[in-house]
Amino acid sequence: MSSEASEQELTAKPSEEATGAQKPKAKAKTPQAKHPAAEAAAEGGEKKKAPKSKAEAPARVKAAEAAVEAAPEGGEKKKAPRPKAEAPARAKAAEAAVEAPQKPLGPSRLKLKYQGLIPQLVKEFGYRNVMEVPRVVKIVLNIGLGQAVQDPKMLEGAEKDLTIISGQHPVITRAKKSIAAFKLRAGMPIGIMVTMRGRRMYDFFDRLVSVVLPRIRDFSGVSGNAFDSRGNYNIGLKEQLVFPEIEFDKVDKIRGMQVSIVTTARNAREGKRLLELLGVPFKREGENG
Repeated sequence: MSSEASEQELTAKPSEEATGAQKPKAKAKTPQAKHPAAEAAAEGGEKKKAPKSKAEAPARVKAAEAAVEAAPEGGEKKKAPRPKAEAPARAKAAEAAVEAPQKPLGPSRLKLKYQGLIPQLVKEFGYRNVMEVPRVVKIVLNIGLGQAVQDPKMLEGAEKDLTIISGQHPVITRAKKSIAAFKLRAGMPIGIMVTMRGRRMYDFFDRLVSVVLPRIRDFSGVSGNAFDSRGNYNIGLKEQLVFPEIEFDKVDKIRGMQVSIVTTARNAREGKRLLELLGVPFKREGENG
């Protein structure tokens, strides 16, 4: 029995040694299999994508939740394509709004009235050519502000009123000479003026004759002796409140103004007849003073 046990021990030892020799070889092979992949990852400088997916997971979840919340209930489609379909209509509406103010306006009422008076003037004065018929060339509004030398702020109020009345920005008039008695130096502002032509001139003339002059207190007509030798006429207004565009509560001071109507008439008689036919209410000959 002892001999058999010894033989079994001897036979078992070589097997254990053989198995022990094989285990280290297996352990050595496993690191060699992983080592080339690790070296390739280190040489390429590429990181594993697993951490990225883990870091991006919360952001993706939030984006998905936001998309679910933004989506309308009941499986409706997004409303993004609708503005694209409405874009052409909106573009056309915008173009129409831009083009609307650019359309030319028709002739004013007073200009049409003047064109109808041309045959009457030709017959009355015996003009040989239609171009000889007198017409209104321009209207000049002038406000003198002598006190602006001491208080320059007065120009702001007068400029605002004249802009509202005429519809265009006035020009500041300055002194041409220095006057020591009035403490005036050349170049100092002493008034404002505005010159109107074309449609604005006809519109202002129409308002002056139809609305402004009848609003004057105790008005009985304008004087017929205010013409010069060239048929130009001057009207003096004592206050700007006769114009309906001026708001009484916003007026800082009452100012007068001079209205000069410039015509192409050859003399005062032709100029007066032209303005009379256009509607200027002159006083009777016995009332002119």
